[in-house]
Amino acid sequence: MILTDKKILEYLNSGAIVIQPFRADCLGTNSYDVHLGKFLAVYKDRVLDAKKHNSIEEFEIGADGFVLQPGTLYLGVTEEYTETHSTVPFLEGKSSTGRLGIDIHATAGKGDVGFCNHWTLEISCVQPVRIYAGMPIAQLIYFQIDGHIEKMYNRKTNAKYNQISSKPVESMMWKNKF
Repeated sequence: MILTDKKILEYLNSGAIVIQPFRADCLGTNSYDVHLGKFLAVYKDRVLDAKKHNSIEEFEIGADGFVLQPGTLYLGVTEEYTETHSTVPFLEGKSSTGRLGIDIHATAGKGDVGFCNHWTLEISCVQPVRIYAGMPIAQLIYFQIDGHIEKMYNRKTNAKYNQISSKPVESMMWKNKF
């Protein structure tokens, strides 16, 4: 079941959901709009290796914005820091973003109960498009859970994305055993 605006506010007031900074005007009927942070990153190597740690190069989006180019994967980050303690957060693109030809996540739209961090965005585009820090980039939708959770994400010792960062975080696939 998806939380409504009133339920999201209830969860915020109880601390079950945390959004910092929170802006009431970003609360939709059943979602919350998040914004593009000021940092982007690209991988240093053109060929990525799933078994190796692929390094990224970070840079800041200037006041004049930044033009995304097709064929490049950009890692972005949300301005908002979020926590979810009893719901499953889903990060979805906004239709306005999609209509500019921008995809904000390749595969990782679902968060885990206990995720406490900024969201890293996997940004790509179909044609050149100028983006700006602070622009609405995605929306969070919250689903109620059913049942007890054995171990929250933020309490897992093997969780790869627990270190809080306001900058984009590269893939940690190389930490998997395969």
